[in-house]
Amino acid sequence: MNNSMSIPYWRLSGFYFFYFATVGVFIPYWGLYLKESGFNPVEIGELSAMLSGTRIIAPILWGWIADRTGKNLRIIRIAAFLTALLFAGFLYVHGYFWVAWITIGFSFFWNAALPQFEAVTLYHLKNEAHRYSQIRLWGSIGFIVAVLGVGRLLDYQSAQIIPTAITLLMTLIWVVSLMTPTIQASHHVAAVGMMQIMKRPELWAFLVVYMLLQLAHAPYYVFYSIYLKHYQYTASLTGFLWALAVFAEIVLFIYMRRVLKRFSLRTILLSSILLSVVRWLMIAWCVDYFWLLLFAQVLHAATFAGAHVAAIHLVHLYFGDRHQGKGQALYTSLTFGLGGMLGSYYSGYYWESLGAEFVYSMAAVFCSIAFVIAYIWVGRESSQNSAVLS
Repeated sequence: MNNSMSIPYWRLSGFYFFYFATVGVFIPYWGLYLKESGFNPVEIGELSAMLSGTRIIAPILWGWIADRTGKNLRIIRIAAFLTALLFAGFLYVHGYFWVAWITIGFSFFWNAALPQFEAVTLYHLKNEAHRYSQIRLWGSIGFIVAVLGVGRLLDYQSAQIIPTAITLLMTLIWVVSLMTPTIQASHHVAAVGMMQIMKRPELWAFLVVYMLLQLAHAPYYVFYSIYLKHYQYTASLTGFLWALAVFAEIVLFIYMRRVLKRFSLRTILLSSILLSVVRWLMIAWCVDYFWLLLFAQVLHAATFAGAHVAAIHLVHLYFGDRHQGKGQALYTSLTFGLGGMLGSYYSGYYWESLGAEFVYSMAAVFCSIAFVIAYIWVGRESSQNSAVLS
């Protein structure tokens, strides 16, 4: 921790805290809010797909602008302000047409912020990239605080409080972004051009693997709370299950430096994908067995945290310092964007006709395909077999 004085630890951590506190309200409870507002599963799936769909275009566009201008933080601040402003529209409108347009509008800016902040964090960390998980874990803490607090509230209040809570948290994201110090991105000409990087088959295999993993996660994000409510789980218990998953994620983040020293990125990724298969099958077929649901949520440490940290390090290695903004944006666009959109659509359309068991079983199938692709192509080069732990 020799350079810790030069790293704005609490301001970087504060951004992640409020960003993922927002996610902790949005992901578990937005589907419940939409259902309570009269939308059916197909419409909920479509609205969630619109949210993910903007992630295909927005991060790439903002990433290109950020790398061209070096103004990552200015972009984050503008995007955070417009996100909160547009999201506040949900306080006043309720019909499908207007909800759809506000969803597209706010998410275009919402999806710009995080990839650029990941790049900002890595710029601040410089040669201490292994400390990323120590900062990112505050996002997980924010998620837990929000998901438990709002879950408790929903035992006594209607889901109509959700837009107000999210608008407030989005405003706090903007405030923290104003407090984060600017970075001096290097403007030297990169040794390897972007097109040269994009020609590498392993990069595309990596992106397909993570697209499939997000496709599998989508029905969890969109319908898990609705699924539990159908089986008579209370809002508090639902919040607890979401929080348990993220608590497991925090534990892994705390020990991630040791894990990275002991295991290669390839091993972490392959193990995470295998455990994802197990997790989705358990959620599909064991919803009546609470202790098995608990175990499935603990597996979130691998299925999200392990896979995510491996991805951030691999993107850093693939794209280098000069192309970080574009690299993080491309990763977000094709995985969370395209994968999330396809997953939201298929889960919405098949949720009632073929059932939750089918939807979550398909998630396990997608992860199985991802494992095969990752095993053949991803992380075989020695330079990509471990994180930089200087």
